[in-house]
Amino acid sequence: MFKGFRDFVLRGNVVDLAVAVVIGAAFGQVVDGFIAAFIDPLIAILLGGAGEELASIVFGNFPIGLFLSALVTFLLKAAVVYFFIVRPFGDLAAKYAPRPEPTDDVKLLTEIRDLQRQQVAALQRDERK
Repeated sequence: MFKGFRDFVLRGNVVDLAVAVVIGAAFGQVVDGFIAAFIDPLIAILLGGAGEELASIVFGNFPIGLFLSALVTFLLKAAVVYFFIVRPFGDLAAKYAPRPEPTDDVKLLTEIRDLQRQQVAALQRDERK
């Protein structure tokens, strides 16, 4: 019974997921702080303080302003995460990712290409003489 539980807990996916949840919760506070410190004041400047009025819009008995406010907040958080975290780290990962060793076919084709370039360069030198 404990062996199955131990195997489940020690699988890489479970540990990675647990770390992601904890880090995600902590990072959520960082994103909230960024939005509160930089994005919200910018919106207040652009809209002239109309941001608080957005949540107070009521359509019939439905507080549609709350939904719109939550939607705007979600889009802002998603944009901050994408443009300041996902994209830069994706670029870094692509830059430093190990390149796979070329296959024998690719090596052979590279040699043929290089030989052809040498032959063309030699022919161009001969034509100039």
